[in-house]
Amino acid sequence: MKFENLLVELGGFGRHQAMVILLLVIPRLTIPFHFLLNNFIAAVPSHHCDISALEAEGGLENLTREQRLTVSIPPQEDGELSSCQIFSEPQFHLLSDFSNATHLPAVPCQSGWVFDNSSFISTLATEWDLVCDQRGMTKVTATIFFVGVMVGAAVFGTLSDRYGRKRMLLFSYLLSIFFAVASAFSVNFAMFAATRFFSGVAISGISIISIVLCVEWVDIDHRTLAAVMISLDWTAGAMLLSGIAYLVNDWRYLTITVTSQLVLATLTWWWLPESARWLIANGRLDEAHYYLTRCARANNREQVMMDIKPHVLSTVIVSEDRGNRKYSYLDLVRTPKLRRMTMLTGCAWFAVAFTYYGIGLNITGFGVNIYLTQLIYGATELPAKIGIYFSLNKIGRQYSQVGSLLVTGVCLAVNVFVPFRMNLVRMTVAVMGKGFSEAAFTSIYLYTTELYPTVIRQNGLGFNSFVARVGVSLAPLVSLLEGVWEPLPNALFSAVALLAGLLALLLPETRNVRLPETIEDVEQTRKRSISTSEHWKDSESNPIN
Repeated sequence: MKFENLLVELGGFGRHQAMVILLLVIPRLTIPFHFLLNNFIAAVPSHHCDISALEAEGGLENLTREQRLTVSIPPQEDGELSSCQIFSEPQFHLLSDFSNATHLPAVPCQSGWVFDNSSFISTLATEWDLVCDQRGMTKVTATIFFVGVMVGAAVFGTLSDRYGRKRMLLFSYLLSIFFAVASAFSVNFAMFAATRFFSGVAISGISIISIVLCVEWVDIDHRTLAAVMISLDWTAGAMLLSGIAYLVNDWRYLTITVTSQLVLATLTWWWLPESARWLIANGRLDEAHYYLTRCARANNREQVMMDIKPHVLSTVIVSEDRGNRKYSYLDLVRTPKLRRMTMLTGCAWFAVAFTYYGIGLNITGFGVNIYLTQLIYGATELPAKIGIYFSLNKIGRQYSQVGSLLVTGVCLAVNVFVPFRMNLVRMTVAVMGKGFSEAAFTSIYLYTTELYPTVIRQNGLGFNSFVARVGVSLAPLVSLLEGVWEPLPNALFSAVALLAGLLALLLPETRNVRLPETIEDVEQTRKRSISTSEHWKDSESNPIN
């Protein structure tokens, strides 16, 4: 009997599996909160030079506030006051003749800036004057965080395969709490950058471990449902973030608020089961038997495990190096089929993350309120997840992945040609692209988890998440290319999505296919497909007891 058959006899998808998903949703809400947090903590409110130095020189006492600004700050070509320049001395003639104001000599701000705090009480920009020449640093903060996520994917991928899913998940919780709180109490930008980097490392562990732990407890027929259900936490988190950020508009308090649910997650961690697949593959049969018995009890299938002894579980996963060999990332490229698959999934992950965050981190470029844009983006993901659920089940993983990437690329390409003044059209197309990019993200997590064998599944997901975070880290910086040519960022995002969509055609289909347990399973040429009727046939011909 295969492990998949055993899961079917234990209920496949019962109360035990529902409990696992529910317990994992609590910490996973932290992921969208922190991944999209930069939209709010690094927002740059409207600002202008501080004119207090000119006011101190005298001559402005009898002027209104608006008049003081008129004679102190040069206008831009669109008529708005400059954010980064000030006159070296008051230009009183502008009160009567404003025609030549743009040609008057001006200097950079000398005494700092005055910020509009109607939307944000405090952000990184207002805290450390990250404006004008330093404006690019607000984009760098996102890159710093995602570089941490990238490193965390590599670290936790291998640690989870070596030391277990559950243990490393708790480690991720505790590290995330510590560094998030530390970042909120940062006294300078350097300290914030360092703690934000390590926050990314820790939260990456939650992201990749939780999805694997969920899928490894579910049978073939319910894997799609489980993966889509657990991914709904991202949609909920993205929508909740807009409301939380609106109510908590100080960046320090906001950072702590969006991390607070990890305290609850740490308390509920005790009820989470370890992956029985991983335990069996690593020769820890007594522990596997314990967790499988818990599953049977919760699903009212206690009789199944009463007839099975721990040592017999060794037959459900065949591995020559059970518990003796330590796998690493090098195993992803040692054998030909696995090496090819690793390269293709890496390309797909890079493109999915690069385009998703290219859209998701640009919520101020459509002339719509930042909180409303975030809410719309989050709400768009719900129909996308429902659609991808049916697509994954009906047409399979491969074509779902290809289709979602290609349509995302087309939407981004359309916005290259839509004028920037057509805010509504650009917003509509961007929302469509955001929906399909989220569908691609939901699909790639399930698809990758099904492609890699149990013994290196977390390594596989860790590697691909690492590659994805390279894309995420580059996404905020690509937006700086608007200075070269405004549509250039969208053109790059579109090209990457289209190319990766075509490459995904080379990946194998995994719908209705057993999860591979060993590297040998991947390298074998025969298909591991199994139907519902085969569950019973396999069970009868290869009894476990």
